[in-house]
Amino acid sequence: MSERRVVHVTKGMPTEDGAGVKLTRLIGTPEIPDLDPILMLDNFGSDDPNAYIAGFPPHPHRGFETVSYMIAGSLRHKDNKGGEGLITDGGVQWMTAGRGVVHSEMPAQTSGLMSGFQIWLNLPAAEKMRAPWYADIPAAAIPEVAVADGVTAKLVAGRWRRENGPGPERVTQPFIADVAVGAGAVVEVPVPSGHNGLIFVIAGTVEAGGRVMHRGELGVLSDQGALGLAAGAQAARILIIAGKPLREPIAKHGPFVMNTQAELRQAFADYQRGAF
Repeated sequence: MSERRVVHVTKGMPTEDGAGVKLTRLIGTPEIPDLDPILMLDNFGSDDPNAYIAGFPPHPHRGFETVSYMIAGSLRHKDNKGGEGLITDGGVQWMTAGRGVVHSEMPAQTSGLMSGFQIWLNLPAAEKMRAPWYADIPAAAIPEVAVADGVTAKLVAGRWRRENGPGPERVTQPFIADVAVGAGAVVEVPVPSGHNGLIFVIAGTVEAGGRVMHRGELGVLSDQGALGLAAGAQAARILIIAGKPLREPIAKHGPFVMNTQAELRQAFADYQRGAF
């Protein structure tokens, strides 16, 4: 079997979102505008509450999904469709904006820690105007699978061996795994063939796809073959995200992602007239 390669490495760009929340944007930048169907990937975290305490006040979305994965701390979600919930350390919030939703997200520390990721996943044209949907996925519902000697994977979405992640089934067939590789351990990750994908090194150093990757680096993967990971003298932790490309036109601006400029203008008009 061929092996996936790391074809591009980036550390992303520092930015702010919401009410001044400091974060690192890894996908959705001038360097990597998107990785079909992954529209955006943000890594946020700080031990200084002043860096995020104002959170993400009410804001609209249309045409895609958000997946928020809390490594540490909590995130409270509330939207104008009646969805409300709280996830804590290791949990996931999965929100399908569909035809339109207005929501807020408020992060908080656990024992002085707050860190996590938000992924934007595109929806196909046929589903962009579907009814909004929302779910909390607590850490206890995410299987932690022993996939090799010294290697465990928290499987958020997709399939690994006989385990299925609790993420919903989608046309984009998302694969999301948080993999802990012990010192000296190796593993082959079954990223589905043809999926666009990436790895992000949360901690440690790992050899992946022909490159040595360090903490805070994101690697864009080639789209065929399995992904090999190998840790050196120290353990490593890696987030792996992949999805089946839609290969559809993308028209996006701010919180709206559609297929045409006309649909984008309609999204702004609908929001401004209170149709969300």
